[in-house]
Amino acid sequence: MNHIIFGGDGFVGRHLAEKLIADGENVVIADIVKSDLPLYQRARFVRCDVTDPAQVKAVGIAPDDMVYNMAAKMLSPLQVRAKRWAFFWPVNYYGAENIMKAISEAGCTRLVQFTTDMIYGHTVQSPQAEDHPAAPLGEYGKSKWATEQLAFDWRKKGLDITIFRPRLIIGPGRLGILEKLFKLIDMNLPVPMIGSGKVPYQFISVFDCADAAYLAWKGGVPNAEYNLGSDNPPSVRKLLGDLIKHTGSRSVLVPTPAFAVKKTLAFFDLINLPIMDPEQYLIADEMCVRETGKLKRELGWVPRYQDGAMLIAAYDEYRAKKAGQANAAGATVAAE
Repeated sequence: MNHIIFGGDGFVGRHLAEKLIADGENVVIADIVKSDLPLYQRARFVRCDVTDPAQVKAVGIAPDDMVYNMAAKMLSPLQVRAKRWAFFWPVNYYGAENIMKAISEAGCTRLVQFTTDMIYGHTVQSPQAEDHPAAPLGEYGKSKWATEQLAFDWRKKGLDITIFRPRLIIGPGRLGILEKLFKLIDMNLPVPMIGSGKVPYQFISVFDCADAAYLAWKGGVPNAEYNLGSDNPPSVRKLLGDLIKHTGSRSVLVPTPAFAVKKTLAFFDLINLPIMDPEQYLIADEMCVRETGKLKRELGWVPRYQDGAMLIAAYDEYRAKKAGQANAAGATVAAE
């Protein structure tokens, strides 16, 4: 039996691959790129563009294989309005469709599919359990919600599909929208908050995501949807305040009128100069806490990482990377 990870060279896929390899499992990484990673000494790589059905079939799925779909287009980098459908849907929806078709044709039945908590849209009830109404606010969330509808249909045809809906995933090797925040703090500039900053903000660690996918396999790949998020997320004000204190920056937190800020961001989006994706800023002052009790009860999953520690670790990695680049540039100048 092989564990086939589509998008396995990506952020979550790499950590899942490492976890499975450490457990003595055979891992096949199917991705469009191959990085210079040590895990390729112990895993087989197959070049695969999930938007091409022929390439997906050529991966060679067998009936007893375990399949994971981590291939996705994320909210970062920002896309202008006119390009969002073409950016998100080919990989997020049609790629998933190609994978589900290939699994079925191969006589395989097991798939772990990652989507997003952005399917929920505006907060209707808090905390949000998996039965919260789905009303995504943009093409990213819409592409993922359509993928879930697709999965629901394939379940009726005999596939077992576990769906995970993660919050903003952070961990080693990924900064995304956080880089803008870190730059403000490094420059000792004010850090604006959308609203008062009293609402909580919830992350999820990439390691906790990999643990969840692993437990889904161990748990028999239940036909269920699960939220992924940290426990007891702090307020935005505390989260950012603790980070500023950690860095020694002179930045101050600035509360803003959420309505006015959203209108301003919407204007920049309208003129194709997006500062933040609408799916992020439209809910920034809402109680967006994803409830994870179902996953804990059914699969025994427990998040190991707290939001404040994750954010500080991300900042420290950002600083270390900048220092490394500066050292490399200095060495080049010296050599010249």
